[in-house]
Amino acid sequence: MNNFSRREFVKAGAAIAAFSSMPILNASELLQGPFRIAVINDEISQDLDHACYVASHDFGMSWIELRSMWGKNVIDLDSTQINEARTILSKYKLRVTDIASPLFKTDWPGAPRSPYGSKEDMHGAPEVTFRQQDGILERSISLAKQFETDKVRCFDFWRLEDVAPYREAIDNKLRSTAETCGKQGILLVLENEFACNTATGREAARTLNAIQTPHLALNWDPGNAVMRNELDAFPVAWEMIPKDRIHHCHCKNAIKGAGGKIEWSPVDKGYIDWAGQFRALKQIGYHDAVSLETHWHGGGTPEESTRISWAGMKQALESAKAL
Repeated sequence: MNNFSRREFVKAGAAIAAFSSMPILNASELLQGPFRIAVINDEISQDLDHACYVASHDFGMSWIELRSMWGKNVIDLDSTQINEARTILSKYKLRVTDIASPLFKTDWPGAPRSPYGSKEDMHGAPEVTFRQQDGILERSISLAKQFETDKVRCFDFWRLEDVAPYREAIDNKLRSTAETCGKQGILLVLENEFACNTATGREAARTLNAIQTPHLALNWDPGNAVMRNELDAFPVAWEMIPKDRIHHCHCKNAIKGAGGKIEWSPVDKGYIDWAGQFRALKQIGYHDAVSLETHWHGGGTPEESTRISWAGMKQALESAKAL
């Protein structure tokens, strides 16, 4: 076996067995239902071709969310890489749900530096200053048009211990940014992110109610809300959110670990009842994306973890009669 250890051989054999047992899908077997069922590409692999193959061929998806590839954040792709990405998407007949931009993952100017800012959470994008955000917005809108999507994801700035003195100014920035997007035919979707100022369902409801513009919507992420210790994100906090403002949804889950700390878990294990959440989305007439954002790494590799998490997500969709 030369340099291939017995442990590596056994692990590879198990992976091949699992892969070979999966059905090969044809065009008539692609997932259908009320939602745009997707996965974030880099949760599978930085190799975009391989990620798209898995999403389309193995998972049966027609949609994908773009965040980073080939070791670069989507906003940093050059023209050659953009063209290559478009060719790959066409090859697998995949459409793009949104540009998962890092827009506004930065400190608010004049406020104390946030303890939650992390260069490790930027998915290939270098952490940049507030002054550079307008450039990121312009780039994100351009990418949305090139990848033929009408949505750009953003955040609500790194979380402050006391956001109150800055809240109105932050709201105004989100509002003006959404209006800029609207003029370009783009919808700005704000993700409730556990490390940012809008982290929970309750905070998302506050932000949306404060910013009354049709050009700002919510990327609802109940898993992120749980990570910010909103353990009743669904169904309690869910009921507080204006449902007509939800236009993207990330699917992941979280549990309380042995030490009492909240940690990521596969979609079918954790505080979020995803079958119930999918049923609730159906009830409000939701037809936008439900996008797998694995985050959990217990499967060994990103791809293996995502395959496990997708199995749980698919089961929840089936239980909710959303497939």
